[in-house]
Amino acid sequence: MQIKLRPNDDCTNGWSAILHPRTPAPALKEAINADWLVIGAGFAGLATARRLAQNCPNDRIIILEAGVAGDNASGRNSGFAIDVPHNVGSSTAELEKAVNYKRLMNAGIAHLKEVVDTHSIDCSWSQRGKYHCAASAKLVDSLLKHHAEELERLKEPYVWFDRDQLRERLGTSFFRSGIYTPGCILLNPAALTRGLADTLPNNVVLYENSPVTWLDFEGKVHAKTAFGEVRARKLILANNGSIGQLPGFERQLFTVASYASLTHPLSEEQRLRLGNIEEWGVTPANAISGATMRFTQDHRLLIRQQFDYTPSMSVTEQSRIHVRGQHRDVFLSRFPELSDVQMEHFWMGFFSITRNGSPRWGRVRSNTYAAAGCNGVGISKQTVSGVTLADLACGIENPLIDDMYALGEPTRLPPRPLLDLGVKAYLAKECWKGRKEY
Repeated sequence: MQIKLRPNDDCTNGWSAILHPRTPAPALKEAINADWLVIGAGFAGLATARRLAQNCPNDRIIILEAGVAGDNASGRNSGFAIDVPHNVGSSTAELEKAVNYKRLMNAGIAHLKEVVDTHSIDCSWSQRGKYHCAASAKLVDSLLKHHAEELERLKEPYVWFDRDQLRERLGTSFFRSGIYTPGCILLNPAALTRGLADTLPNNVVLYENSPVTWLDFEGKVHAKTAFGEVRARKLILANNGSIGQLPGFERQLFTVASYASLTHPLSEEQRLRLGNIEEWGVTPANAISGATMRFTQDHRLLIRQQFDYTPSMSVTEQSRIHVRGQHRDVFLSRFPELSDVQMEHFWMGFFSITRNGSPRWGRVRSNTYAAAGCNGVGISKQTVSGVTLADLACGIENPLIDDMYALGEPTRLPPRPLLDLGVKAYLAKECWKGRKEY
């Protein structure tokens, strides 16, 4: 079938813009045969390919990446490798599978840490933990306290901070309360994705700037790009956002866009206005209405805020201009003393969401496997999805496979245009519920 829909991002990414230039791998320009074809060089695809190479050292593994590693969706997120589950919107569905998610996320972090250490990947890896914060009393009493109860049930260490305590640590009085957990890793996602792509085993070949234009996996796997083609025995689908157009994935996932802004490095005088603070990361109690924030090792402030429903996987320039101005307002509401600080970078990216929070993971055909539906928390989750998927595909026992199955499957979405109306209504409802988090 023809592949018509793929991410149409804004061709800019603050995380990679602050790194040294990288030469991408060549595009596919020939017809080749392989044992395995992996579509997508994000966290899931790279982890799957790396594990396949370990499991099957004599097999030839090909990765086709539509864009460039580090500038794809995996390189555009906020840079949190999260170790314990938390709610994304006002729903607490993910917490119902908290024990499974905890094991999986920690395994994902452990896998990444091993690769980062083995290959000396410079991605600003730092176990600084994270703050899960709320500004309104309503969200403190509902979502934040629910999160604390779940952490206690999991026997996870945490500290509850009030407004004054958060001010000392974050440099802002915006939040009423917050929960600090120590296990989250903060990093530069573009640097990590680049490093993972550039340190693949010898039996893995990555082709970048090679979007798949035609794909058949009914029998043998056959994929075409603009200038080449791949025939393979087995297929791994790790193309997250665009996977919903493929047979067998209809009405299981929908795509949203999110946006980020990154300041220039704060001067010493500007940092003094915030107090004696160190690197930190904040996730909002309601991520749809609130803002994810970072204070980085090189003294930049990141704002990640706003979700838009994007079935076409594209965003208008007018929308980008609107959100960019919105980010300025969000920034000043938290740091009014930094009105002279400018946003040096602004970008957006796409990710997929399932109706019930469960991933689309596992075997989908006799020769085809998939890891999709990151639901916006992808670094640790999609990494372990890839590792376990490779073991499943190779028939290798791994107790984490049972944890992946325990997460369930996506519930079916309504057809369009009912889906469009429903998603837009849901996002509007979440923004209204969390309007004081703006």
